[in-house]
Amino acid sequence: MSSRSLHTPAPDTGALRARLDRAAAAAAKADTDALLIAPGSDLRYLLGQAGGSFERLTTLVVPADGAPALVVPKLEAPGYADVPTADLGIEVLTWVDGDDPYRLVADRLGKPGRVAVSDFTPALHVLALRAALGDAEQTLAGPVVRELRMRKDAAEIAALRAAGAAIDRVHARVGEWLRAGRTEAEVGADITAAIVEEGHSHADFVIVGSGPNGASPHHDVSDRVIQRGDVVVVDIGGPLPEGYNSDSTRTYSVGEPRDADVAETYAVLQRAQQAAVDAVRPGVTAERIDAAAREVIDAAGFGEFFIHRTGHGIGLDVHEEPYIIAGNQLPLEAGMAFSVEPGIYQAGRWGARIEDIVVVTENGVESFNTRPHELVVLDA
Repeated sequence: MSSRSLHTPAPDTGALRARLDRAAAAAAKADTDALLIAPGSDLRYLLGQAGGSFERLTTLVVPADGAPALVVPKLEAPGYADVPTADLGIEVLTWVDGDDPYRLVADRLGKPGRVAVSDFTPALHVLALRAALGDAEQTLAGPVVRELRMRKDAAEIAALRAAGAAIDRVHARVGEWLRAGRTEAEVGADITAAIVEEGHSHADFVIVGSGPNGASPHHDVSDRVIQRGDVVVVDIGGPLPEGYNSDSTRTYSVGEPRDADVAETYAVLQRAQQAAVDAVRPGVTAERIDAAAREVIDAAGFGEFFIHRTGHGIGLDVHEEPYIIAGNQLPLEAGMAFSVEPGIYQAGRWGARIEDIVVVTENGVESFNTRPHELVVLDA
């Protein structure tokens, strides 16, 4: 993680205080004595700063009972200067090379029975914490924190709405760059620049899958020269300065499609994506949204060509809970935001995907992406 993540807009102090309180309560409910939150999106959610993960330990200690503490190397403490630690009731415990930061954590917690460690904490820290905490059981913090992060508040929803509008503006410009004779990489470079121009801090991913490359859902870009008649999958996104991400896919054709079956097949995909969006409302399970899309595609005979889940949650991470997949019986609640992105992929020929980010509202669903869903036929 780059150092630029240390100095970005943060939620207000009241919102952060509420999140810390909810995290402590969630730890207590999970019969966990403390959460140990490493740098990353969980830390950004709780502190407003993501920090950086290095060989020196940085961790936010959130006890189920008591005041939180930020254990941070003294040389990296200035990166957290914007965090209102005093107002949040967080004690900052700095250490220098030669000190034992793991003992700092252990001394802070006493003799915990169970601690939950961030899912992406480096193994060198996990093992050292295990040694310092003695007999304490270690579990993952993800199942605790995701219960908080899945339900977006009004400010988070506004940030995701802004991210959706920003990436829609990029899709509206794709016709400036996508044409026959250019490589996927050349088109991708133009899109990458536009993502920043339209308000993102950077482009997190740019997929330009032309012709047979569109049948690989996570293709990226290549030196393949785009040809007249190609169907092209463009899946793009990234974070706004506030940290909340966009992610939207539209499918284009460079001139009229070469293959005779494109129109009929794409129409099936449109119906499937719309059926899934229409199914979103409070109380419906995540797996039911997946089934709504899959049933349309299966009925048309393309089931074997839909090779991934229908969606993923989004927020401070591009992929987070809830996952819209068979077997996930989680009932949807207002504030849950996720992608709806069925696809049909015919290996060696072409592929297509339509993706919107949606949020569950009190009465139904709102889409953050409003670009047309039709196959976009561009001048060759």
